[in-house]
Amino acid sequence: MTSRGFDFSHLPVLYEAALEGLSIRSDGLYVDCTAGGGGHSEGILRRLGPRGRLIALDRDDVAVDEVSRRLAVDLPSGPDQGIPSRCVVRSDFSALDTVLADLGVDRVDGILADLGVSSPQLDSADRGFSYQKDGPLDMRMDRSASLTAADVVNRYPVERLASILKDYGEERHAARIARAIGVARARTPIRTTGELAALVASAMPPAGRREAQHPAKRSFQAIRIEVNGELAALERLLAIAPDLLSHGGRMVVISFHSLEDRRVKDAFRRWQDPCRCPRDFPVCVCGLRSLGRVVTPKPLAASEGEAASNPRARSARLRIFERNREEAAA
Repeated sequence: MTSRGFDFSHLPVLYEAALEGLSIRSDGLYVDCTAGGGGHSEGILRRLGPRGRLIALDRDDVAVDEVSRRLAVDLPSGPDQGIPSRCVVRSDFSALDTVLADLGVDRVDGILADLGVSSPQLDSADRGFSYQKDGPLDMRMDRSASLTAADVVNRYPVERLASILKDYGEERHAARIARAIGVARARTPIRTTGELAALVASAMPPAGRREAQHPAKRSFQAIRIEVNGELAALERLLAIAPDLLSHGGRMVVISFHSLEDRRVKDAFRRWQDPCRCPRDFPVCVCGLRSLGRVVTPKPLAASEGEAASNPRARSARLRIFERNREEAAA
């Protein structure tokens, strides 16, 4: 199936593991925070019964169109009438609490977030995400946003650009690459992904260009994160999610690089063990109680077969948290 030339027919990364991780009840209410092409959303819907409900979010207008078509979506009803069995909302997941409040929903039984860039976004050259396809320097997940990759590359001070490449891309050669970008853009603005990828590769030392991955991979990741405010959005989602989960509800997060995974891991551990008392205290006096349990002490990864058939799955890590089934005693 396609929409505007995008191929949405593939199964998402860690599809079965994500759906199993949600522990879907037939009469539950679930949120797919990153609906993309609707693969996970459709999978959730197939596991729901007549009383089950699904809310799918995405900030990409193309994804919203596609998942709406794929789910044959009903329009949301007002809070007084509740929500239909399925609805799609164009929104960033950092505003999940607002979205649910607008729909008259207090708690949900499961939250799924498949982070990063969707395959259709990567596969479309005109979206400007891919270092392997020449297109405009865009990288916006929400195309109504004002900041583009071209703005970051051509307007940010070299020092700030180097910091972004280092912090968000974990790029060892960030300073060299930023300086090369500064020299190049002084002559003429950098307009396309092809120009940027070639420039990054040329700025790398020979050892860097011989790595198994593309020399520009980390730099493109860093610039994309900056353009879309991805880490700030994830941190907001992790701040609000526990209060949105019903007792026994689960949150499943699929991340694709260490910056995301580390935040998810730390948040889940903090929810499970929020006590701030010194370790040598005989009893807890801070009053903070566990919100639930980490179901995956170690993250789940793709099988060898999935990683072979879908290269994007190689870096995927899935973590699951389950909210307490009843309130912890004070």
